[in-house]
Amino acid sequence: MIKTDTLIIGAGPVGLFCVHQLGIIGLTCEVVDNLDKIGGQCIELYPDKPIYDIPAVPECTGEELTNNLLEQIKTFKTNFHLNERVEEIKQDEKKWLIKTNKGTQFEASSIIIAAGVGSFEPRKFSTKEIEKYEGKQILYSVKDKKIFKNKTVTIFGGGDSALDWAIELSNTSKVILVHRRDDFRGMQASIDKVNQLKEEGKIEIYTKYQLDSVEGDDKIESINIKHDDESIKEIKTDYVLGFFGLIMKLGPIAEWGLNLDKKTIPVNTENFETNKKGIFAIGDICSYPGKLKLILSGFHEGALAARGCFKYAKPDEKYRFEFTTSSKTVKSRLGIKE
Repeated sequence: MIKTDTLIIGAGPVGLFCVHQLGIIGLTCEVVDNLDKIGGQCIELYPDKPIYDIPAVPECTGEELTNNLLEQIKTFKTNFHLNERVEEIKQDEKKWLIKTNKGTQFEASSIIIAAGVGSFEPRKFSTKEIEKYEGKQILYSVKDKKIFKNKTVTIFGGGDSALDWAIELSNTSKVILVHRRDDFRGMQASIDKVNQLKEEGKIEIYTKYQLDSVEGDDKIESINIKHDDESIKEIKTDYVLGFFGLIMKLGPIAEWGLNLDKKTIPVNTENFETNKKGIFAIGDICSYPGKLKLILSGFHEGALAARGCFKYAKPDEKYRFEFTTSSKTVKSRLGIKE
């Protein structure tokens, strides 16, 4: 049995920052994540995708953000339990008893769910007989953008991921963008940029088309896309990227007695506590009026949830807010010498 002040479920950016916020107020934590690596969706799906909305960081990748957050919490020597999923939770007097699918058991005074949107996997092409190319030339995420250099890449999708990667890869690759509708649903600035690149001859765009078939034996030689009017167009391509969003699965969270609302967990905005005392939810999985699904919003939620955990870990102490710039106690916890 591992005893800790707080158990964090989810090792994405929001969960990692919450480790920091718990640490600077003197609370210990353990982190569980069902992925095999730290970083959540940023690492699993978009490690090379540029992120532009982190305060004071003009641009970084998901991998860079994860590495910086890990560097920030290094002093706390936090234990990460990867490839594990929390299966059971139950309350025993004033403590929560937690068990994972691998039998690891925890005792904690509070739980913070920072699990993004639960378990997830990319939506895939419905075209038959393409499984043999998946993970090789047909991909649903970008782990290493260098493999596309000087290659032809056909991108399917009409949202931000498809647009962002079309823009990013147009610098080093021949890019063809295919969408089943006329209208793209991404940010207007990205739509404008893609149209500009089309005018400059750096991107080809085909709308009202979908993937119909793939030609080739051991490797893709070409693909056929079908228009709404049933006409077929052949495209020579080296890689195919599909960005159709994610299939969300809450998994065991749905059985924990939380007041779920459309696969999200309602919380208060004072400390992001759920309807279960001592269980908090932050990041994409929580909901409240005015909610914005941004990483910076998750950071704010994590900071307040950490303070909410204090009363459960140390009920006989009064929490006193201290600035990191002036508090000797906080500096000591961060390993900063005066």
